[in-house]
Amino acid sequence: MEFWLKNYNNTETLQLPVPPSCFDITQGNLNTTVNIQGTGEINLIGKEKLATITLNSFFPKEEYYFCQYSGFPSPYDCVSRIESWRKSGKPVRLIITSTDINISVSIERFQYGEKGEGTGDVYFTLELKEYRQIGTQIEAMSTLTNQSQSQNSRATQRSVPSSYTVKSGDTLWAIAKRFYGDGAKYPTLAAKNNIKNPSLIYAGQVLKL
Repeated sequence: MEFWLKNYNNTETLQLPVPPSCFDITQGNLNTTVNIQGTGEINLIGKEKLATITLNSFFPKEEYYFCQYSGFPSPYDCVSRIESWRKSGKPVRLIITSTDINISVSIERFQYGEKGEGTGDVYFTLELKEYRQIGTQIEAMSTLTNQSQSQNSRATQRSVPSSYTVKSGDTLWAIAKRFYGDGAKYPTLAAKNNIKNPSLIYAGQVLKL
């Protein structure tokens, strides 16, 4: 089992020299408990939460027999790489071979330090959270639509057609903004067209409006 981290555009990678002895992944739902008179408590099952993963290991100063490969970066080179990714404001990709874990994550917490052994090894705890790309797309499209606000305002005054053919570069946010006058109504557009992942639309797709 190998543990890989890659930056958002795959120009930098880091395989952990010493794989964690175990890892914890937490998944759940945004459920809500409500109290109904005459019935009591009921549980409303909500949407899926973002998964969280915690990794604990160390960056070795020397090539121990149990290291997975040789020629790895020095402990503080590894630290600097992870710190630069954390500060970049961009997600990273976590891959754990021999599992189905291959996801974009944000670095929530990175704790590291040395023990009083004098080995120069740097021990660390890395807390990661699943990253869903749709948030970035909405933010980017929000900026884009603000720049063309006057043009979109005129478009909303026209009657809404019954359908629209997706063009290259389109997003549901921009289409909802164009025809409904409000990009935040993209879930309505997704529901009308049975689109489970609003970030996945393709050129040539015909949408009901």
